[in-house]
Amino acid sequence: MIRSVLAVISVIATINAGFACTAVDIVATDKSVVAGRTMEWAFDMKWTLVSQPKGSQVTLSAPPDLNLPAVTTATKYAVVGVSPGILPGLALLEGQNSAGLGMSGNFLPGFTEYQTVTKDDKSYASILSLGSWALGNHATVAEVRKALPSIKVWSDSSLPSGPTPATLHFVFTDRSGDGMIVEYVGGQLQIHDNVAHVLTNAPTYDWHLLNARNFLNLSTVGVASRTIGSVNVTALGQGGGMMGLPGDFTPPARFIRAAFMRFNITQPANASEAIQSIGHILNTVDIPLGIAQSKEGNEIVSDYTQFVSIKDLTNNRLLITDYAHRTTFLTIDLNTIFAQDKPSSVVISDLPYPNAIDGTAALKN
Repeated sequence: MIRSVLAVISVIATINAGFACTAVDIVATDKSVVAGRTMEWAFDMKWTLVSQPKGSQVTLSAPPDLNLPAVTTATKYAVVGVSPGILPGLALLEGQNSAGLGMSGNFLPGFTEYQTVTKDDKSYASILSLGSWALGNHATVAEVRKALPSIKVWSDSSLPSGPTPATLHFVFTDRSGDGMIVEYVGGQLQIHDNVAHVLTNAPTYDWHLLNARNFLNLSTVGVASRTIGSVNVTALGQGGGMMGLPGDFTPPARFIRAAFMRFNITQPANASEAIQSIGHILNTVDIPLGIAQSKEGNEIVSDYTQFVSIKDLTNNRLLITDYAHRTTFLTIDLNTIFAQDKPSSVVISDLPYPNAIDGTAALKN
């Protein structure tokens, strides 16, 4: 038993340093639903914002050595998402569709094992096509939940992977506020209700929920004063109730920090306030260059927040920014993009971010 526990700890220690993504969603008082995520990575993935109009072709294939026929389907919904531009084809790790379904793919190294496709299977998809299939053909979380057991999801060395294999788990959220986590562990599909409204990285989602029990003492209200002997000792400032809130950038720490913020932040009244709330929560897990480092051979590499996206699922809006413009979000009206008949793409770092705004005139006599 001790050996198995130490083995898990060893795996966690190995993977925590290299993969840092955080996703969170919130429902406003008026029922608007907003979901946001950070994408951290140590290598330039050329993250590319892409649009797929309704009717786009998605090809679902099996592992090449099985010689099974590929199946091509036309999508039912328009999609805007983010794909790693260094990979050929289109592998969505982030996106939303015209029906208000959103998805974020986060890395789950050390625990992910996809399904095994056999010659008898009729429905299959590589992990790189799962995002386009899910967002292109389903309107709600319930629809994806129902469809996933019918399709085998696989990955092997025949797939392009970039710096690391695509070991992923996913969070799906729709404009009703319904959400679920999708993982592939031990070759089996696992679906969890997203009760925390947060997803980070390894370990698996159920582990994070169990770990949350270690932080039941956290509170937004601190002790104002306490009498010690004959002396009344007052607090130095606000926030003492959060003593013990983990401040590092490991996945377990980010999970607890984001979940605490999400469930204790003042509930936003509408979509605009929800966007601000999500932005503030994601600021607490933002990673600057040089802070979260690991060794790759003899080279020291640094995870950093390469892009942040905030999805207004109710009003079909997308806010997005890259590392160099972290304090400036671009807002994209997706209804205009969804109406396009042709696909389009642009590298996120090449988006037309505004120059710094000079406020001198406001104070100038």
